Amino acid sequence: MSSRFRVPAAAFGLLPFAVYVLLFLALPTLIAVGTGFVGADGGFTLDTVAALGDPVVLDAFGNTIWLSALTAVIGAVVGALVCYALLGAHPEGALRSSIDSVSSVLAQFGGVMLAFAFVATIGVQGLITVLLRDTFGLDIYADGVWLYELPGLVLPYIYFQVPLMVITFMPALASLKPAWAEANATLGGTSRTYWLRIALPVLAPSFLGSLLLLFANAFSSYATAATLTSQGQQIVPLQIRSALTSETMLGRENLAGALALGMIIVMAIVMTGYSSLQGRAARWQR
Repeated sequence: MSSRFRVPAAAFGLLPFAVYVLLFLALPTLIAVGTGFVGADGGFTLDTVAALGDPVVLDAFGNTIWLSALTAVIGAVVGALVCYALLGAHPEGALRSSIDSVSSVLAQFGGVMLAFAFVATIGVQGLITVLLRDTFGLDIYADGVWLYELPGLVLPYIYFQVPLMVITFMPALASLKPAWAEANATLGGTSRTYWLRIALPVLAPSFLGSLLLLFANAFSSYATAATLTSQGQQIVPLQIRSALTSETMLGRENLAGALALGMIIVMAIVMTGYSSLQGRAARWQR
């Protein structure tokens, strides 16, 4: 095919993806943001957006940010340790392939299924809860049923954050070139100097980029939180649901658009940082 037709052919091949992004990302985003500037009478207003300064809304954003940050840090550290342990495994061996496959599945194992799994395992009458209580006399809910409160979301979130970290960080760790370690040893360096002066600086952008991706993953999670917690335990995705369905907020449905606008701003900041870090990380993976 001549170069004159190559570019139009490539553009035509991307057309289905462009339509998909337009219909299921760009258009819903514009509608969500636009409704935040529309009042109950259908006219333009800034009152709904001003509601983002309400203490209840600020608390929801604060809860969502600390929950996302905590689970992202724990997931990133644990996932990085798993990746480090896998360095000794053969890249095409059974162990490495099994971990990669399991991580790919568990990273997507969220929502109602994950919530049910935790209820059946460590719920009030869950298998492990009953076993610990009847066999060892240990009641994990002696101070309250924390699984159905905001702190109880930490465990389910970590469940899918660690596998996601393994998927995203393992390629960066595996791309460390043996020649760098050989050069370090030739110059009299130790294992400590290799990790502190070569490996960790090279891996830092990839690690921080994966950390931001985990934060964004937790920040936008909805189904697991909606299944486990009540409407009283507010994070931003649950507040959007309340704005759309609650009978006590009639006439303020467009508050959901304002909340979505706040989420989009946070996600845009996170994704900009992620894109910048990925650009830096890519320089060492060529």
